[in-house]
Amino acid sequence: MRFKAVALHFTVILMAALGTARLASAETIQLVGFGDSLMAGYQLPQEDALPAQLQRALVARGHDVVITNAGVSGDTTSGGLSRVDWSVPDGTKGVILELGANDALRGIPPEQSEKNLDQIISRLKARHIPILLVGVLAPPNMGADYGDKFNAIYPRLAEKYELPLYPFILDGVITDRSLLLEDGMHPNTKGLALMAERMLPLAEELVKSVEGKSK
Repeated sequence: MRFKAVALHFTVILMAALGTARLASAETIQLVGFGDSLMAGYQLPQEDALPAQLQRALVARGHDVVITNAGVSGDTTSGGLSRVDWSVPDGTKGVILELGANDALRGIPPEQSEKNLDQIISRLKARHIPILLVGVLAPPNMGADYGDKFNAIYPRLAEKYELPLYPFILDGVITDRSLLLEDGMHPNTKGLALMAERMLPLAEELVKSVEGKSK
């Protein structure tokens, strides 16, 4: 009889613990880093990629968050539009959206890039998923006219949809060779660490907004 009582007591404790674990898991904020090679972590281990570095920084600041890396090297805004519905799964609480660098490198008309980004944002908005928009600047060799048109895309979309904007993903990195891979275009581990550090305040605002809604 005593054995049964002890077993029952243990079972109750175990069920309570499992219930708490499920609750904690349910409260974990699921974010997605949606972008191209700059998000994917080109030629680097996944733990060095921007989503992983941002996740560690946010966890270190006390946030229960996981950031899935949905970066695809070589992706354009058109490619992003074609996959956004399945690359951002149900249950996602926020998206860090970074696309457009490959559009600029290929000389895709800025109007088309903006249209694609607008549709990506609209689809995420329709699912009530908050967005941190990350901007890209056109390379100087594309010319001033192209650059002016392309660079205006991100501030305009941020204003239209009232989104937080990180103006230039490679800010502080692209001009420092020590922070780039040999190709002179993609950040190395140190470069990505600096990008994560600079983006952290806006990423944390995104997480806090989600945490506020869940209370």
